[in-house]
Formats: sequence, structure tokens, C-alpha cells
Amino acid sequence: MTGRASQVLERIFRALGSSSTPLKRTTPAQVLVVGFAVVILIGTLLLSLPLASSSGRATGFVDSLFTATTAVCVTGLVVVDTGTYWSLFGQLVILLLIQIGGLGFMTLSTMVALFLGRKIGLKERLVIQESLGQLSLEGMVRLILAVLAVTSVFQGIGFLILGIHFSRDFGLLRGLYYGLFHSVSAFCNAGIDLFGGFQSLTSFAADPVVLLTISLLIVFGGLGFAVIVDLMHLRRSRHLVLHSRLALLVTAILLFLGTVGIFVLEYGNPHTLGSMGGGQKLLNAWFGAVSPRTAGFSSLALDKMLPGSLFLIMVLMFIGASPGSTGGGIKTTTFGVIMATLWALISGKDDLVLFGRKVPVLNIIKGFCVVFAALLLVVGITFFLTLTEKADFLPLLFEVISAFGTVGLSTGITPSLSPLGKLFLVITMFAGRVGPLTIATALGRRRRTPPAIHYPEERVTVG
Repeated sequence: MTGRASQVLERIFRALGSSSTPLKRTTPAQVLVVGFAVVILIGTLLLSLPLASSSGRATGFVDSLFTATTAVCVTGLVVVDTGTYWSLFGQLVILLLIQIGGLGFMTLSTMVALFLGRKIGLKERLVIQESLGQLSLEGMVRLILAVLAVTSVFQGIGFLILGIHFSRDFGLLRGLYYGLFHSVSAFCNAGIDLFGGFQSLTSFAADPVVLLTISLLIVFGGLGFAVIVDLMHLRRSRHLVLHSRLALLVTAILLFLGTVGIFVLEYGNPHTLGSMGGGQKLLNAWFGAVSPRTAGFSSLALDKMLPGSLFLIMVLMFIGASPGSTGGGIKTTTFGVIMATLWALISGKDDLVLFGRKVPVLNIIKGFCVVFAALLLVVGITFFLTLTEKADFLPLLFEVISAFGTVGLSTGITPSLSPLGKLFLVITMFAGRVGPLTIATALGRRRRTPPAIHYPEERVTVG
């Protein structure tokens, strides 16, 4: 990094920390929303340049905005073919946006600040806490360093395996480049590929090296950095925190049920698993269960899958990955808390107890609010798309849930959407990555003092 660049960055961070700047008066939620929006805007401007397209022509604003949003929000829905439409410059911009979106701009900003020797203040720690979904402010800087280390290790291993493997078919330089791009895209749960023709990984359906490597990158990227760090410290601490236990349990259950469900439903479908051998069927069923966890890669033709399989995938996409990860959705722990709450209610229990720990009521309320806000968003956007698009209802609903869950799987209708339909999905992807409640909190009025009046309590009959 040049001295001039370092001076510019240092001035920016000093400005952000100044008490006279608007950032000082904003909430962490507002900083996250504005930060992601700014990164998307910069990506849009870069992708609209003639240099970014392989044809040398400028790309329209809507397509540039859509591509930048799908990269920063690590979604994977694309309106133009990434491997053929974008030039090397455009693909590198997309790769950088994926990395920023997967790690979070605050993670990278903190890394730059540490590199410049700048102290991380309380304001920045609060924003990091919000972005990574942490429960306390303790050890924020250590967590950021751990996030960077974990990311480097997993993406490095993926790069070596995929780069060497792809070099056999695409040559050394292109193979290594493909290995780097798809390793980052997989670990960040983006699901954007460079193989052309909107085919994703369908040509690798019989390749266990590619499918297993990418699926494991997806799983670890979707667990959440806090869970991975907790697992790394397991030998020393000898126990996992409740959040890690619940995230791991729900993830394992969803992967198992998804694999079994797709294997059974698509077993006899000649267009998907029907023509494969037993081992290949199991491998692609596993990959079909992993990818909806917000990754977006596909080894099977989604437009030829049975409606029951598509519905199962929509459920997996809606739940998504774990908090503080590179994925989206309502999150595994949210789903786990809600299901456990329903079971506790049916069982007549007053408290929700998981692994010997009582879950606070506010956690339960927030979980239900997250799900309800997500349902409102999905229903509302789907309704508007039925008015603006000519596609059938099921593909539209699939597209919206995929956008909200920042998954990127599609039945093939994304490129044919109208400009207005693409803008609706841009809003959905942004809300899915940042979080509907985070956006609502950012737009809401900040309460500075506790309410002076407390009203009497009275019950309401519900259910």
C-alpha cells in the first residue's frame, strides 16, 4: 500500500471517529445499512464501465446494480452470464464485492484500521457486534482477527484443491483462477460461477472432488465465525456455548433431512437423479441439501425438479445459514428457538430451556419478529412480481425466497425479469443480507431515554 493511499485511509477513519461527523450520531444498524449501500453503489459504478464487460460496452444501470447487489449480498442470482458477459476486470470486481459482502465491510474496515495502527473505538466495536451478531462487546478485535484467519485458511485450502483440479481441464493459469474465484464464492456462500451458460455446476455432477470441496466450504462458511472459533477453543474451554450447540444441531438436522428428502423425491426423476448411480445420487442429493443453505450452486437442473423438491428447497432457503456467517435467511438458531418454543408451549412449559440453559423471553420475541418480518417481505415482493412479471407463481415465489435467503438458486427466470422486477429483487437481496429488522431499526427513531410512563398490563386472547 502506497504512503498516499495510507494517508487517505487514515483521514477517512479519523473522520469517522470525529464527534462532529454524522456517523457519531448514528446507530450501529444505520451504519450497517448505509455501509452496505455504499459498497453496492461503488460496485455498480465499476461494473457499469465499458472495461467491465467482455464486449467493451457500458452495462445498463439496472443490470449493474443487480449484479453488484447479488455479489455484495452474496446471493448468486444473475441477470447476465458471469463467465461470458463480464471481462476479467468485471469478474475481479465481482470477486472483491463477494469477499467484502461475505466478511462484512466492517471486518475489512477494522483490518485496514489495525494495519494503520488506529485504535478501534467503542462505536466501531458496536457496529462489529451488530454485523457479526455477537451477544457482547468482549473480544471484538480478537474475533475480527480470528475471522480473517479462518477465512484465509478455508479459502486457501479450497483454492489449492479446486485450482489443481481445474488445471487439468482449463490449463494452469485459468484453473488456478477458477479455483480462487469458486473457493471465495463457495465459502462466502455467494454461488456465482464462471463456467458459462448459466449452468452452474451441472457439468460436475459426477465429480466428487468439486462437489465435496465446494459443499464443505459452503457448510463451514454458513456455520458462523463465532461457532468456528468456539469449536477451535473447544479443547481449552471443554464446552460449547448455547449458540454454537443450537447452530450445529439445527444445521446437522437440516442437512440430514434435506439430503434424505431430495434423494427420495428425485430418486426416479430421469431429468435429475434418475439416470445416476447410487453413489452419485447420494452425492448430488447431499449437494442439493447443502446449496440451499444460502450458497446458490447447483449440480441438478432446478427447472426439471419435482414441485415437492422445489418446495423443500424453498424451506431450506428460507431458514438459511447461522448468525454471524456469510449466509442469509432467518438463520438456523432463529428456527431452532421458534420450534423449541412451540414444543415447550405444547408441552405446557413456562420456560424455554435448551441444553440446560433458559432462553430469555426477548430472544424468543425477536425470533418470532424476524420470521414474521421475513414472511411479510417475501409475500409482499412475490405479490408485486405477480403484477409485473409473466412467469408462473411457483418460479416467482422460488426466486423471491432465493433472493431473501441470499441463496442464488433459480429455475431460470432471472434474466427475463423486467427492470422493475429486478429492482424488487435488489430490495429483497439487500434486506435478506442486512436483515429486515436491522433495516427497520435503522429507519426507526432512536430512543435516547427510557419511557417515563409504564402502563398497566392486561392480557389479550390469542390463537
